[in-house]
Amino acid sequence: MTIVQAIIYGVVQGIGEFLPISSTAHLVLLPWLFGWKDPGTVFDVALHLGTSVAVILFFWKDWIELIKNGFTNPKSKSGKLFWMVIIATIPGAVFGLVLDKYMDSFKNPALIGVMLIIMGIVLYYADKLSRSNIKIENIGLKRSVIIGISQVLAIVPGVSRSGITMSMGRFLGMKREDIAKFTFLLSTPIILGDAGYHLLKVAKAGTLVINTPFITAVITAAIVGLLSIKFLLDYLKERGFGIFSVYRLIAGAAVIAIYFIR
Repeated sequence: MTIVQAIIYGVVQGIGEFLPISSTAHLVLLPWLFGWKDPGTVFDVALHLGTSVAVILFFWKDWIELIKNGFTNPKSKSGKLFWMVIIATIPGAVFGLVLDKYMDSFKNPALIGVMLIIMGIVLYYADKLSRSNIKIENIGLKRSVIIGISQVLAIVPGVSRSGITMSMGRFLGMKREDIAKFTFLLSTPIILGDAGYHLLKVAKAGTLVINTPFITAVITAAIVGLLSIKFLLDYLKERGFGIFSVYRLIAGAAVIAIYFIR
């Protein structure tokens, strides 16, 4: 792993983790397209640590208020939101642990291309057909559970955790910037838990090596992740998800074409 490769991986992770375009798909496609070696689980830990840092730094004030009111004033808006995030986290965490060993079986470029296209269409219609009138503080138990369960589909590269949760939130009538914020809050324990789980695994196996590329990837993913979160929250105040749907369609078609040409 060179420094340049570590930076590229960090940029891809920082963008793909928070924009609805699937970071996992892009991280699988990078070595496939350029003939690089698979960076392995240790490097995956670095990338997820970086995006964990990004989402915590961006929302640290929100999390302090959520945690405080979640336990001291659970009936307040932020108190209720805290428990909705926790409830929505459970399905993704449980199924993530159960299905983690099957992840490699889904890392097929043709499948990724198909899923990029399918989710691009889903995201477009979810955004277009939504009533767009429900704010984050009114998300409620039912919507939280449904959004949480939808995360399970993100095990397939190309689906995207942020893509599927934002699509489901839009189908359920949530405002664009509100479902984006809920998705980011929801991603905090998921990304942090994923990084911690795999960190313990590689540490126990004795394969954890913290070197310059590892640190570079963490820092790059954190910086780019912060910029991506800010960009999307600002962008969705005025515009929809159409640009991401178009990107998915083009990228998916290109991946399928390259797959069959090769």
